[in-house]
Amino acid sequence: MSSDLWSFSLSTYARPGVEDACLALQAAGANVCLLLCACWLGERGVACNPQRLQQLLQLAEPWDSQVVQPLRQLRLQWKAAAVSDAPLGILRAQVKALELEAERQLLLRLEQSARGWPTGQANDLAAWQEGLAVSAAKLSRDALHQLRVAMTDA
Repeated sequence: MSSDLWSFSLSTYARPGVEDACLALQAAGANVCLLLCACWLGERGVACNPQRLQQLLQLAEPWDSQVVQPLRQLRLQWKAAAVSDAPLGILRAQVKALELEAERQLLLRLEQSARGWPTGQANDLAAWQEGLAVSAAKLSRDALHQLRVAMTDA
């Protein structure tokens, strides 16, 4: 298990089924960085409670809406045109790299926020995922379950 959230996220995302689940959840409106953080906290045995959930949500929401989402929207907006426009394709790749860096920065912020929380105290993966999925009613329950299964199979 990776001790830092960024390394954990990279290795988790590479597991079978996780990328598809994360993309489905993202398409449904979930913040994948928060869900990867949920997996990290669950695997580390950090107890889930309303105050911790609120702390992470309040930290993530402004960064996601003001930094990550605008970059993602621009990247998606340019997708079709970039196929036939090489210079735009290069710019789109740069925007994609910025989007990934913005997500890495968010994961670093989430990790720092949770730094002092005791580990090895609970088996709360499902509680973390449900709590940080935010708009669970809109989300794909199958994709959330797929992410949970990928975590428990590892």
